[in-house]
Amino acid sequence: MKELTPKQIVRELNKYIIGQPQAKKAVAIAMRNRWRRQQVSGYMKDEIMPNNIIMIGSTGVGKTEVSRRLAALTSAPFVKVEASKFTEVGYVGRDVESMIRDLMDTAFNIVQKEKELEVVELAENLANEKLIDILFPDDLKNDKETTVDQKSRRKRTRDKIRKKLYSGEFENRLIEIEVEQESLPGMQVLGPLGMDELGMNLKDLLGSSIPKSKKPKKLPVCEAREVLIDIESEKLIDQEEVARIARDRSENHGIIFIDEIDKVVNSNGGQGPDVSREGVQRDLLPIVEGSNVSTKYGVISTDHILFIAAGAFHISTPSDMIPELQGRFPIRVELDKLTTKDFIKILTHPKSSLIKQYTALLDAEGVELEFDVSAIKKISEIATEVNSKTENIGARRLHTIMTTLLEKPLFEQPKKDEKKIRITAKYVKDTLDDIAYDQDLSRYVL
Repeated sequence: MKELTPKQIVRELNKYIIGQPQAKKAVAIAMRNRWRRQQVSGYMKDEIMPNNIIMIGSTGVGKTEVSRRLAALTSAPFVKVEASKFTEVGYVGRDVESMIRDLMDTAFNIVQKEKELEVVELAENLANEKLIDILFPDDLKNDKETTVDQKSRRKRTRDKIRKKLYSGEFENRLIEIEVEQESLPGMQVLGPLGMDELGMNLKDLLGSSIPKSKKPKKLPVCEAREVLIDIESEKLIDQEEVARIARDRSENHGIIFIDEIDKVVNSNGGQGPDVSREGVQRDLLPIVEGSNVSTKYGVISTDHILFIAAGAFHISTPSDMIPELQGRFPIRVELDKLTTKDFIKILTHPKSSLIKQYTALLDAEGVELEFDVSAIKKISEIATEVNSKTENIGARRLHTIMTTLLEKPLFEQPKKDEKKIRITAKYVKDTLDDIAYDQDLSRYVL
């Protein structure tokens, strides 16, 4: 993060997301502030709270993508949850604290993978030695009466086996290894609200008291090596240290993206059939405000977790949220609706744009896919047109249009003697015009 200034963060986000400069600027400042807070010493460090963000904009304009790419850029633990999944305490549904447990699980997995990379070389060497033991069982290994000559012969034989193993001569040979079985396979405990972790915790408790059984399994050497590397890596890694680092990452670098926040906001003052909505907001409040949540890795403080909420707010507005929750999201960003120019950039500029994706798919068949500039413009115009006439689903409209447009070439390939497909404006017009301008057809097809 030291090298990632707000301007550089925005520059990196621009590689994947078109437009929305205000949203990018807001998240870039929020991320840089987290690094700045880490440099502060004394009591002030704990006093500086994150500026949580609420993003307002219709679906498909990039709300989730901005958050996801930001987390990937900074290697921060990231969790996306839908506010509509949660219900007020006392109703059947998910407990809001489960988002913190999910974040901790994500952080633990990130740290675990990092630690595995640190020990992978040593683990691979140990795994190869285990493979040599299996390929060349040594009955005299623990015999105290073994002569010097026998020891020397054994060493030479092992060296030959090791040489052949490293050269790949045994890769497809079937061997038998012992793998650990789950102590309690398929165990599930159903409990009331707030007890979604009960089954997992009970399994952990009982799993530690019941010895893990091992069963023999026949695998080729190449697959057995991967299994043995995992087993050896687990032995080399201090799980308590992993949990400690993961807790620190979650508390100081974690990002929770709460989507569809507008679905738990009532515009009619809490009246109506879904009386649980305001209750969900009240349950979210202590989590966003800062509280301690118990997880299987220990207690997590949510004081410095960055919360990014998002919603379309077609029916309600952020001011319809309960005042206490409004105060916990001081930064509000309205995302722009996508225009034809934006669609053209979305199709061409990002590293993983749709055109690049379909080009890669057809390249697998040995076919070159080429789009004329006029064809890209026509696709973008149709996307804008359909979004204005039907529900505005933003950039997701391009997925439906591209799928319909390329249905024929994708179905017909591989085709003899066809090594290049060129998409022209005429081809786009002939394929999509009738659908795009018939509102009933476009509603169901696009």
